[in-house]
Amino acid sequence: MGEHQPRGSSAREEREAGRLAADLDGSPVAGRPLPRRLRNFSPSVEGYARSVAGPPPYAQRLRQIEEEMAQHLERLRLAWLDLCRAVGDPGERERRWHELAQRWSFDAVNDLVDRHNRWYPVEARLAMNPRTGDFVTVGGRPYRIDALDAGWVLERIPGRSERSAA
Repeated sequence: MGEHQPRGSSAREEREAGRLAADLDGSPVAGRPLPRRLRNFSPSVEGYARSVAGPPPYAQRLRQIEEEMAQHLERLRLAWLDLCRAVGDPGERERRWHELAQRWSFDAVNDLVDRHNRWYPVEARLAMNPRTGDFVTVGGRPYRIDALDAGWVLERIPGRSERSAA
């Protein structure tokens, strides 16, 4: 068994304490208590039970939508690079790219987007805006996500090389 006694400060701890004291010199809040942060909620059994269940369904769905969009974008970039290698004529390349964008299937991710747009307000418990009769915006933006289509593809990868755009 050891005898535990307070030990002296190490050289490193003394340097850190000196730097902290120098930082506090001239600070308007030094020596004053911090203001209390009042919270407008109290823990509830319902909130605890929801937190134990893991991320809510809308958060999981949003994550899946983002991942699928990123996968589509990566596959589209690879398809664009293949098309650039295969077709030399810029006009023909752009025509084929537009055709490919029209044929590209977004069925799975659009199904998720549809479910998000339908269920997000309920699952996230969004409040209603009495003036518009619609749900409030989230972070100043509407919660709805637009379905992916050829316009989404051409917005991200226009299908024009620098030479053909000039």
